[in-house]
Amino acid sequence: MKPSIRQLECFAAVIDTGAFSRAAARLGLSQPALSHAIRELEEGLGARLFDRTTRRVELTEAGRLFQQTALAGLSEIDRAVGLVRDLSTLRQGVVRIAAPPLLAATVLPVLLLVVLMGDVIATGAPRLGWDFLTSYPSRKPELAGILPGLVGSVYMVTLTAAFSLPVGVGAALYLEEYAGRSRFATLIEVNIANLAGVPSIIYGLLGLEIFARTLGLGRSLLAGSFTMALLVLPIVILASREALRAVPLSMREAGFALGGTRWQVTRRIVLPMAAPGILTGAILSVSRAIGEAAPLIVLGALTYVDFLPTSPSSPFTVLPIQIFNWVSRPQAGFVVDAAAGIIVLMIMLLVLNGTAIVLRNRYEHRPVR
Repeated sequence: MKPSIRQLECFAAVIDTGAFSRAAARLGLSQPALSHAIRELEEGLGARLFDRTTRRVELTEAGRLFQQTALAGLSEIDRAVGLVRDLSTLRQGVVRIAAPPLLAATVLPVLLLVVLMGDVIATGAPRLGWDFLTSYPSRKPELAGILPGLVGSVYMVTLTAAFSLPVGVGAALYLEEYAGRSRFATLIEVNIANLAGVPSIIYGLLGLEIFARTLGLGRSLLAGSFTMALLVLPIVILASREALRAVPLSMREAGFALGGTRWQVTRRIVLPMAAPGILTGAILSVSRAIGEAAPLIVLGALTYVDFLPTSPSSPFTVLPIQIFNWVSRPQAGFVVDAAAGIIVLMIMLLVLNGTAIVLRNRYEHRPVR
């Protein structure tokens, strides 16, 4: 039996003090508790460590041998405990020194964001109104509205989600549930991780060459939606894979034990349990598409549109491009319009993010059927 730390401490205290009573006082134990620990140690070793026929505390031959071996290990333990305590003290000192800079690095960006948002709201709030939301762009800033950009953003986000979510979730299911650890799966994983960090303007160049020119879609809503779907697809795949990994392996094994096939287990157990995480990641990924302007500018989306898209092949504009167009104008009135457009765009983002939180909280504790 391996001696415990408490038993070794009792053994060492008896040797140092030369008496069971003084050893018990040093350790804060009663003398019967100390004697019990020593007796358990002797029973575990199968030998007596102390000669109890004399009035003084004397070690037996087995006790001297045990002292040479066990107490050396105890000293190493004490040394390790001391090092851990020193490291903990050093870490607390580092935290105390680094806390003010870290706090400043956290607070300053938040304050900057609050100041910027306050300036935008103060500038654009008076311009908000039903007329602003339902009017078309105009060369006069007081008559300009965001209806084409608002409708175009809604259409584009809807089509982007329709194109990217089935493909992204399907790719995540394949990589997590079917691909295993093959070289092909590893190659796909590396490329997906790399694509998630590619600048958005590169996707705009890709969409311009493939969708606008090669496939002949031109500056249509369909070409823009395909481009934005490519942009958010790696994020959808990564978020969906993390949600699938969060499902305990025991749930899959229970499904297999009941005779279910891999697809039945995936469809009836894994997907329902991963649904909250998948929905959250998908909505947050699509939220990124709302605020992107660079890919659509490269693709050739229109900056001035006085009509609404009637089909996926229609020309279009979106809120970020409309805001970009207003900011580039020299008239001060268009700056107010741009601020009001930013507020509308922020509201759309908050609605989508809030929807993601509500869906996650609603379906997180739903039982699997």
